Amino acid sequence: MLFFFFKGGSGDGPLFCLSIGTSDETSSTDSMDVGEESDVNERQLEKLLKDMKLEHLYQEKLSLSRILQIDEKTITDEPNECNSDLLWYFLKKLMMVNVTARNVKFASTSESAYAALMDGTVQDLVGLLKGLQSNDTLNPLDIITALFLCSDSFVQQEIVLKMSMCQFAVPLLLPNCDTKQCTLMLWAMRDIVKSYTPSLLSESRGFVEDRIVVSKLPMVSFVRLGECSLSKSEILNKLLSNSQQYHDTFVHRNMENGNCPRQISNGLTEISWYLPCGNKNMDVFSVPVAVANLRGNVTSFETQFSFLCETSAAVFVFFDSLDSECKLLSNLDHNKAQIFLVGNHQSQRFNMDAVEKVANKMTETKILLKTSQINDADFIKILHQTLSNVVENPKTKIRIEEMADIARKLKIQGDEDCEKCQEAKKNANAATEKIEDILKYKEAQLPLQGETWKELSCLEKEEFRLRKVGSKNIEKYKSDLRKQKAQLRKKQNSCNTSDAMKRFFTAISGSDIERHYFLKWMQMNLDNLSREKLSELREAYKNKNKSPENKEEIKEIDRQLSSSSLGIEHFFREMGQIYEASVSLPETDESRQQLEHLPRLCAELLLDGFPVELVDGDVSNIPLRWVTDVLSELNGLVSPKNKILVVTVLGVQSTGKSTLLNTMFGVQFAVSTGRCTRGAFMLLIKVNEDVKKKLNCDFLMIIDTEGLKSPELSKLDNSYEHDNELATLVVGLSDITLVNLAMENAVEMKDILQIVVHAFLRMKEVGKKPKCLFVHQNVADRSASGKNLRERELLLEHLNEMTQAAAKMEKKDYKSFTDVIEYSPDTGTKYIPGLWSGSPPMAPVNAGYSEAAYELKKSIFEILGKSETSAYNILEFSKWITNLWRAVKHENFIFSFRNSLVADAYMKLCTEFNKWEWEFKMEMYSWTKKAETKISNFGMVKSEMSDIGQLLTHLESEACSELSKWEKKLLDNLEKYFKQTGGHVHLVEPYREDFANSAKSLHRNMERSVKNQLTVATDIRKGMIKVDKIKVSHTKELKERVQALIEECHKKKVDMTDENLDTEFDNMWSKMVEEQHFPKQKDINVLTKAYICLQKHLKPKGSHACELLDKTRLEDCGKVPFKNAFDGRVKQWFHGLLGAEDKAQRLAEQIINDCTQFVREKENRKTDYHDTFIQEILLMIDEKLENNQDVEIKTAFEVSLKQHICSFAARDFQKMHEDFIDMNDPYRCLHQNKERFRVNFKDEFHELDLCQKKAEEFTDHCLKPAVEDFVKSSLGMDIVGVMKEKVQFSTRMFFQYSVLLDLLKRDNFKDYLSYICSYEQFVRQWILDEIEKLLTNESVSEFEEQHLKSSIRILTAAVDKAQTKEGGNLEKFIQDFREELVDTLVITEDSLSPFMVLNNVNHKQFAQGLKVYVTDLTETLSKEFENTDIKMKLANVVVKPQDELYNKLIGCGKQCPFCKAPCEAGAEVHKEHFASSHRPEGLGRYRWTKSEKLLIDICTSSVNSDIKFRCKATKNEYHPYKQYKEIYPDWLIAPDTSLESSDYWKYVLNRFNHKFAKEYDAKPAEIPDAWKDIKKQHAEESLKRSFQVK
Repeated sequence: MLFFFFKGGSGDGPLFCLSIGTSDETSSTDSMDVGEESDVNERQLEKLLKDMKLEHLYQEKLSLSRILQIDEKTITDEPNECNSDLLWYFLKKLMMVNVTARNVKFASTSESAYAALMDGTVQDLVGLLKGLQSNDTLNPLDIITALFLCSDSFVQQEIVLKMSMCQFAVPLLLPNCDTKQCTLMLWAMRDIVKSYTPSLLSESRGFVEDRIVVSKLPMVSFVRLGECSLSKSEILNKLLSNSQQYHDTFVHRNMENGNCPRQISNGLTEISWYLPCGNKNMDVFSVPVAVANLRGNVTSFETQFSFLCETSAAVFVFFDSLDSECKLLSNLDHNKAQIFLVGNHQSQRFNMDAVEKVANKMTETKILLKTSQINDADFIKILHQTLSNVVENPKTKIRIEEMADIARKLKIQGDEDCEKCQEAKKNANAATEKIEDILKYKEAQLPLQGETWKELSCLEKEEFRLRKVGSKNIEKYKSDLRKQKAQLRKKQNSCNTSDAMKRFFTAISGSDIERHYFLKWMQMNLDNLSREKLSELREAYKNKNKSPENKEEIKEIDRQLSSSSLGIEHFFREMGQIYEASVSLPETDESRQQLEHLPRLCAELLLDGFPVELVDGDVSNIPLRWVTDVLSELNGLVSPKNKILVVTVLGVQSTGKSTLLNTMFGVQFAVSTGRCTRGAFMLLIKVNEDVKKKLNCDFLMIIDTEGLKSPELSKLDNSYEHDNELATLVVGLSDITLVNLAMENAVEMKDILQIVVHAFLRMKEVGKKPKCLFVHQNVADRSASGKNLRERELLLEHLNEMTQAAAKMEKKDYKSFTDVIEYSPDTGTKYIPGLWSGSPPMAPVNAGYSEAAYELKKSIFEILGKSETSAYNILEFSKWITNLWRAVKHENFIFSFRNSLVADAYMKLCTEFNKWEWEFKMEMYSWTKKAETKISNFGMVKSEMSDIGQLLTHLESEACSELSKWEKKLLDNLEKYFKQTGGHVHLVEPYREDFANSAKSLHRNMERSVKNQLTVATDIRKGMIKVDKIKVSHTKELKERVQALIEECHKKKVDMTDENLDTEFDNMWSKMVEEQHFPKQKDINVLTKAYICLQKHLKPKGSHACELLDKTRLEDCGKVPFKNAFDGRVKQWFHGLLGAEDKAQRLAEQIINDCTQFVREKENRKTDYHDTFIQEILLMIDEKLENNQDVEIKTAFEVSLKQHICSFAARDFQKMHEDFIDMNDPYRCLHQNKERFRVNFKDEFHELDLCQKKAEEFTDHCLKPAVEDFVKSSLGMDIVGVMKEKVQFSTRMFFQYSVLLDLLKRDNFKDYLSYICSYEQFVRQWILDEIEKLLTNESVSEFEEQHLKSSIRILTAAVDKAQTKEGGNLEKFIQDFREELVDTLVITEDSLSPFMVLNNVNHKQFAQGLKVYVTDLTETLSKEFENTDIKMKLANVVVKPQDELYNKLIGCGKQCPFCKAPCEAGAEVHKEHFASSHRPEGLGRYRWTKSEKLLIDICTSSVNSDIKFRCKATKNEYHPYKQYKEIYPDWLIAPDTSLESSDYWKYVLNRFNHKFAKEYDAKPAEIPDAWKDIKKQHAEESLKRSFQVK
């Protein structure tokens, strides 16, 4: 198909392109003829390498440690004098990501000739011509190719990464003239990560970030066929550049030295990428595309061409002349790629007839011709349109990874094909492929760096600071601390080395190249994992970080990012902790000896240029023994050349500190989107011999640090202390410190300067004299010297001010910063422009940034060279770290220069108090469970107490002691909490009394609850003791009769068949039942008891209440739904009387629902009735009425409601009581076990060996039910504990947020109505639904298994203990066995009695068999638990998790007096109520009196206005909203901080306005226009702001 392009052509007809400009075709190096290209051979490569003095490197290969060395060339600007300098010049520039790196040249003969011509000093014209034609310079592509051929895999990877940052094209297929083969550079490109915004994501401002080798993109390739007068590479550059941002991605003839003949780079296939930014006005292409460019004549490189045809969506073939018989052309139609022939019509070699022949022969190939009627810009537009059509609808997309298979088919080798690389990949994949949940993976595979290490770190600091010593003896206290540390180390040593760490140790113990490959694969795998898992969090962080109002939301995202991060540093950190734990063992311990090699491994890596963690950022601590031993090993590796100088950097987070170090020194500190350094990392760079004399050191130690004032730490009380510790350490270790500053943020700058100056001041005091440079990054205009002068003066003023403040703290007399260190504003301040030149992702690194970083680097070495102090050797440096860190731990830094939100501090206090409170409840629940078990076992086992009443008294006394002990612990924790230093604690001081009162209230409530439980258990057991005696009597009688029957049957002279035995047994059974007395248990009338309780309860309320009670019989109540005969009166607002009758009815229904839930809970326990049940119900009703004072309840309503509830509850309790009586009826129990008695009778008659059978029977009928009950009684609280860890159940504020967010997602009116009108009922159900959704069988099974194993251990121990006691029969053994279980398991008489009949087995053999069956019980019950679904498990547990969570999260139950939003105060007892999200009053049924339209007023706005309200509390007089505190002093209603704060409820009312109006029998509210613009997304954002959620 042939296309002709004419300028200005229109319609569907062909266009003809006419070329413009010279027809000279010989000036292009791209036009080398086929013969020349094929003559490139090993001699040319050898000649070039010799010319560049690289022969030795071609064999040995250049390593990263070699190119990172500090030598004279890296810090000086000496001109290049010969070809051998060019590669090192290029490398120096490239390692500093300088976009001018390819502009490599030296003063050549041709340049001298040109200079002479310009000067007019030419004497010899012939000589001049020879000079002008001299080709003594090198093409940049030859230098790049030579560099790659002479570098190892890791240098190649680093070079490609730097080239990519400069937006240079990078090698895809690297030719080798020596072997006449090419290599696919997949490994070299592995480290390139690109982010871009395709058009589909532009509106959402999203982006794609991934490694380029795994990105599936269309690739378009460009090749040259024969000679071509068009510069393919220059056209490509123009094609990939927009009008605002031109960049030479590919080297071309018009670049510096681009016209030099290529010697070894023909056959080089380069690749680059165009990546859109999402801006239609700037994007050249709307989708990402890879662009490949083959150097040289394609006919000489058919393998490369075949590869490109297989992998590309399209191939553009540039030509001047075509041969229709050309074999390569004849095969083009059979390629996968679309083929475009691009020709220059103006070329002298152009033949139109040949083009037409090709067009007719190759129907699938498109031919584009450029003629003189169109200029270059228009031709680029045509190519752009063609290319756009290809990439936007590509037939082929491919990952570079996938190209490896195609390369192998074409016999192209890959740089990843080496065995060591593949083995390392396999090992790294094995270590990372099973990671699904990062947090769980870290807990399982990296356990030593978790909570234990954190506790150790806290103890280490406390050892020095002794903040909590109080009145204790200090030495005793320190000794206790050491014991605690030893226990924690013991705990660490008890952990087996995980599979992941074993694999890690093995991999890094191999050869240098093997471990380098492994660590690189690990790093890439972990980065890929983090990128996948955390991309959403990072995007959220980026969005929220734009607004200062999002601190809470940022904090939560930071927490998630922190807990979910996983990198190589975590494996090395675990390695350090394993080592530190091992050195706490004796020197002769085998485990310790096996790990002694670890520091050397780490030292070798440090020497190879890997960053090693110095300060653990997660716990703000240095693992001193690990670090010092690593440095000791390093000293051994390099001695006597062991002197070091230290360069460090400090500054605010995310200001480019790591990037600056990487740029200056070419190193590899971790930098990626959203990932910031944590703690501090040290990296070693070798100093070459030529620089050693100047610096007087052998190595440079670079220390990169986490940012000061980081968002994830800024909310913590000790963040300033943390920052000061880090700054003091870093400044103390350094010989020169770079301080990153942002002049535009004066407040932040002062905070940073305060920290840094304080650190410098301390160093002066200990004799350390570090130097410093203040670095201002992102400075756009460096030419404004006057402005910069003023900035320097302002900086010095701040430094002096901070010096005086720090000196005052340290009680020193310093007036200016220069009193502390030697500093000049002119030489001590550096300015660095922004990193990128243009708009990413297609922007290269700014050349100004690289040059400024280079100038800064030279300044650093200049200052270090002039330093008067001598460098430390490595051992001295190690000792200095130890001493300095100990000194830092001794200091108690107090800084309070920041403003904190009270909500931050309050939330933290709530969270801490909730933990203490939960620990209290768990302990008391466990204690109560044991106490109830003791009571249930009373009378069945021996007891020190002769009477159950005595046992109750003893337990009540013990309960009081336990409760008092835990109350004291709560109050002590609170006291310690408020003794903490930092800006947050004093902000919540006003709430201190609330939480103290909550602790006391918890004591009182728990005491009441525990005593009630013990009383109920005791009273029920009293009744059961009588019943059990009857059952024992029956069992004894039965035993005697069965023994007599056996003797009688044995005397008979006939064979007794089973039928005969059954007949005899049935006759005996019938006779015994007839002769025995089976007394009926006395029934109680629960209605009567309930009436007596109600009468006592109402008596204090006066005679009127008692009269009302007597008017209606209790048994006549509660049979029909409760209907309020309206005689309550609702407080009246100025808006009018609002559904008072309905409101009272709804309140009654809520109370009835809660009481019904209470009754069901008691019924599910299948226990007997107790009077305390009715008492608890009446107490519950009173609390509900008290919490709803907006309905002024009269006595008649209260009495009627209580009668209704007590009546239906009494009837249900009556049924429960009767069921209990029936279940424990002696006759029924005896008859129920008849068949078990029959089996025992037959076995005894036949004189079988029954040891194993009886052990099995005892296990199945006695122990299994007891264990099941034990698990069920424990499981509920376990589930509560799990749920409390979930964010939605962590605090009342998060609970409210989660409920409201869920409602928003459901978008259902009925749900909102239920939430507003039946709040407590709704949230109770919501909690249950959420539990069922969050819980899995696996998570519950863990607890079931835990309790199951615990009970099995208890049973096994009880068997062993019982065996040791004296006594020679089974009955005595069983009695001893039960005594061991007195407070853990209950074995009922019903289950035991059949077993005890005719049980004459050997008790020792029985015990052995029992242990076997007890062990088997684990598997049996595990399977049963596994087959039980979550709902059934929740129904069976004794403590209902939903009820426990409900009681905790519902709080005080108070509602806002204006809008009815529930109180969220964290303390159980509090002086003030508050809610985060208030709502329009119309949602609470309020309406205007006259118009009956629902109100849209929101109280958070009203309290900030001049309007007034009136109600009964104001005696119907108008009162200013601003002074609402005078009417409702116990409510805190904060005014809206922004216009969007209440958008959530505005959205809800607007969305369901008519439905609410219909439901409330009102008219729809008049919704403001602004509310109508609120979208669901805005509502969610508003909710997050209100609750300060990230």
